Amino acid sequence: MTRTVWDSSLGKKTVMAVSGLIMLLYLVVHMLGNLKIFFGPGEFNHYAHWLRTLGEPFLHYEWALWIIRVVLVVAVVAHATAAYQLSRRDIRARPSGYVHKKKRATYATRTMRWGGIILGLFIVWHILDLTTGTVHPDGFQAGHPYQNVIDTFSTWYGDTVYIVAMLALGLHIRHGFWSAAQTLGAGSRSRDRALKTVANGLALVLTAGFLAVPVGVMTGLVS
Repeated sequence: MTRTVWDSSLGKKTVMAVSGLIMLLYLVVHMLGNLKIFFGPGEFNHYAHWLRTLGEPFLHYEWALWIIRVVLVVAVVAHATAAYQLSRRDIRARPSGYVHKKKRATYATRTMRWGGIILGLFIVWHILDLTTGTVHPDGFQAGHPYQNVIDTFSTWYGDTVYIVAMLALGLHIRHGFWSAAQTLGAGSRSRDRALKTVANGLALVLTAGFLAVPVGVMTGLVS
């Protein structure tokens, strides 16, 4: 039964929709946590430490954080796999391509695939930069996330990578949220305008919220 659902286009779209909403929920929480950096190093570092003690004493140190990470990895892999397989199926269905592009296709729709690739590469870079410290620019300091963020956004390439990725994220959310609503049966003629408004609003708020951090560092508001 599970295999049959997965093999269908609707099943893959449903997996994309559910996994996308899981990641969207995480992004909202992650953005709010990031904004704590404007309250100073003490507040931001305390928040980062709290994430590792979440669920104690029922859960051991960092267990809750690892559960969140595993759920996110599963969601990202499922989302990317379903997107890739749907893309390949679409290409096989029209090997010669369309003679004319759809006139009503939005910029976000046309760039969903490239946006997904950009975000996938960004996730790898982001983890290597601020989680493992492998590519961190100025000596990664475990337990000092505030200073690590300052270091990253004090470089032109750190700012460039992050800004490009967040713009891609905004476009991805704008189209993805509306598409997920349609797939899960929430869309209708009467609700489409409201859903598109919510999608635009989420994309704008999340993009602005995430970009506020590098902009804060570049302008000296965060230092």
